[in-house]
Amino acid sequence: MESAIERKEELPLATSAGNGTVSSRFVDRRLRISPNMEHRPERYDDMADDVEAAVFTSLERHLPPTMFDLPRDAKFQYMSEVLSRYLPEGERTKIQKHKEYRHKIISLYKPLHRDLFSFNPAAFFLPSFLKAMNDNTEESIRSIMSEPSPGIYTFPMLQPSFCQMLLEEVENIENSVRLRNIKIMKPNTMNKYGAVLDDFGFDGMLTKLMEDFISPISKVFYPEVGGTALDTHHGFVVEYGKDRDLDLGFHVDDSEVTLNVCLGKQFSGGELFFRGVRCDKHVNSDTLPEEMFDYNHVPGQAVLHRGRHRHGARATTAGHRINLLLWCRSSAFRELRKYQKDFPSWCGECQREKMERQRQSIAATKMTFLRTSTGSVV
Repeated sequence: MESAIERKEELPLATSAGNGTVSSRFVDRRLRISPNMEHRPERYDDMADDVEAAVFTSLERHLPPTMFDLPRDAKFQYMSEVLSRYLPEGERTKIQKHKEYRHKIISLYKPLHRDLFSFNPAAFFLPSFLKAMNDNTEESIRSIMSEPSPGIYTFPMLQPSFCQMLLEEVENIENSVRLRNIKIMKPNTMNKYGAVLDDFGFDGMLTKLMEDFISPISKVFYPEVGGTALDTHHGFVVEYGKDRDLDLGFHVDDSEVTLNVCLGKQFSGGELFFRGVRCDKHVNSDTLPEEMFDYNHVPGQAVLHRGRHRHGARATTAGHRINLLLWCRSSAFRELRKYQKDFPSWCGECQREKMERQRQSIAATKMTFLRTSTGSVV
């Protein structure tokens, strides 16, 4: 099927002709799968409305090289057109309403720990994690990681003092909205208890967390699912226990890469269970024994996995558990995925289908050879 990724199209772009007139240029409209990290993209804070400005800044690295030197408004027009293909009008209206809601919340909310809203890595992270990230090599990143199951990485990450401060801030958020009789948005479509941290002013801090720490890790472990081009996030906390969510059903996340860190408190149960990575076509397919893995939460310890890694949470049988989650997304990967060929490398079921098709092809070739060698009619 023909697409803007696969073909060249005419796109009139306004450029100065030197005499005050406007001329049109034709450009190659195919996005590049790999970002040009040497290119310094422009900022679009004053132009972005329906979509966060950071998306445009990140997506610019994926533009054809012939577009890098075009006027900023021309690049913005083109990228807006690309993004609109998977962001329909109804969704843009929903985003605008959410922006208005967020502005109201932030204007009313008084933080308990203001230090949380600025990014201070030395105060947030354990020294071992911070050193590995500051060294910024694949070897240093791998040195702090455990991979208990393929594609699932665990590592000590957060200082106990940071976890405690964030727990107290979450309690302050709940008390604040209760006093003002404000209904806050649910963290996602499945969790009923918790809060979207971005709505309470954590957007800048969580953006730095994604860009400076999760992105370098994702480039090493998840390049095939957009790990090299993470540009937006959804950050929230979820709560489990008595009078909270008890468990969480089997699902996949709306992310390319998910960071999940237990903050505390005292609890029993609540294990995560993983059941293999799947594309949309195979999301409900069977699980093989080797794809089954259960993970026990440890306060301050992070688990990182692909968003398409199927998982759920068992019942928290006692106490109260609160987790910080950061869904990291790549707008470029989501656009390019629409035109992906069969058998994506990250889907376990697709790879099994591919191997089965290859096996059948080899068997058919052998049969043809045997018939030919014995003089049979093919």
